[in-house]
Amino acid sequence: MSRDPDQKEFLFTQAEFEHIRTLLYQHSGIKLNDSKKDMVYSRLGRRLRATGMKSFQEYLELVEQDEGDEWEAFINSLTTNLTAFFREPHHFPLLKEHVLSLRKKPLRLWCSAASTGEEPYTMAMTMIDAFGSYKPPIEIIATDIDTNVLTKARAGIYSLERVEKLPPETLKRFFLKGTGKNNGFVQVRKELRDLISFRTLNLLDEQWPINGTFDVIFCRNVMIYFDKETQYKILKRFAPMLESHGLLFAGHSESLHHAADFFKLRGNTIYELAQSERNSRL
Repeated sequence: MSRDPDQKEFLFTQAEFEHIRTLLYQHSGIKLNDSKKDMVYSRLGRRLRATGMKSFQEYLELVEQDEGDEWEAFINSLTTNLTAFFREPHHFPLLKEHVLSLRKKPLRLWCSAASTGEEPYTMAMTMIDAFGSYKPPIEIIATDIDTNVLTKARAGIYSLERVEKLPPETLKRFFLKGTGKNNGFVQVRKELRDLISFRTLNLLDEQWPINGTFDVIFCRNVMIYFDKETQYKILKRFAPMLESHGLLFAGHSESLHHAADFFKLRGNTIYELAQSERNSRL
């Protein structure tokens, strides 16, 4: 008997979806709305097949008992990693202007949602342009909760489709074209990779594996996945990690007005420390 095309491979109840939403929120702060149920089924269905589980209930029991690989795979499956080189391009001339206005060296930049690396590599290209050197006086820390995308980011290898919108001069300066078995791919030059330290970091963890303060923090298109309470907690933690002259870059659809005691708008989705926060450092 043939399978009904509308019949799903695995039973997936609303209660199981709610359980998954709770686990994801508790661990990462990400809130899934009702429209994401099919996405969750599709992505975690792959994990059921890979682990040999016969039901979502059985799989969730495995996840909750697991301290390592499967819990990591669960989180990786449900995080979204939409990114691109020079995404929201208006930010990068302003980033260049900001770092050149600072007298202190070296400078420290943090990309808090690195995904597959396009954003931190764009930051690195901007710094090379700013200082006219492949060894600018900067350090970039790039973090993400998803270990799979960080592996791709460290390698810095992308299909030609991922870079097709970049100007030819940018491609020539910053990428090496693959040949033979690597035909159809490019790799970011080693000079850029050497500027960036990629690390796993969950913004909800009590301790972050980074120290010191930053002249720039990029946290773009991240807050949209959190509720206001979680956003506020993260922004409160960002504030003491930003130098008094530092800038926080947010996504085009994000507003930080609910954290006005820590940040105030300086430009188009660019924030600086609120006066009260600056005064607290005097």
